[in-house]
Amino acid sequence: MTSQLNPYLNFNGTTRQALEFYHSVFGGDLALTTFAEFGAAGSPDANRIMHGMLTTDAGYTIMAADVTSEMEYRPMAGFSLSLSGDDGDALRGYWEKLSGGGTTTMPLQKQAWGDEFGMCLDQFGVPWMVNIAQPQA
Repeated sequence: MTSQLNPYLNFNGTTRQALEFYHSVFGGDLALTTFAEFGAAGSPDANRIMHGMLTTDAGYTIMAADVTSEMEYRPMAGFSLSLSGDDGDALRGYWEKLSGGGTTTMPLQKQAWGDEFGMCLDQFGVPWMVNIAQPQA
């Protein structure tokens, strides 16, 4: 197996909803495991997600987990998930779904470097950047 670099997101009780949302955006296979399934059936965290993983046909992998109730949750900051490529239809579709219900911080539009680019926070507070490369002349 070759090495991979994948985002691993932390949420405060909303991992299931977030990964189900990303599954609706990107498709693929979604696997969710709760804390109850690993021996914490009677705990306040039983229904929280200990580990979730979305693997898509496009080759994307997003992993995520909920913090436990005794852990301090720190909202995500200081990074963005970046989608880029030249399949404008697919990337615009992802953009519409990711930015819908969230906050657009830079509209998806043509930029000085010639590509279409936009930034948003999705409804779960995850920052995204989308860059649609223009064909080279």
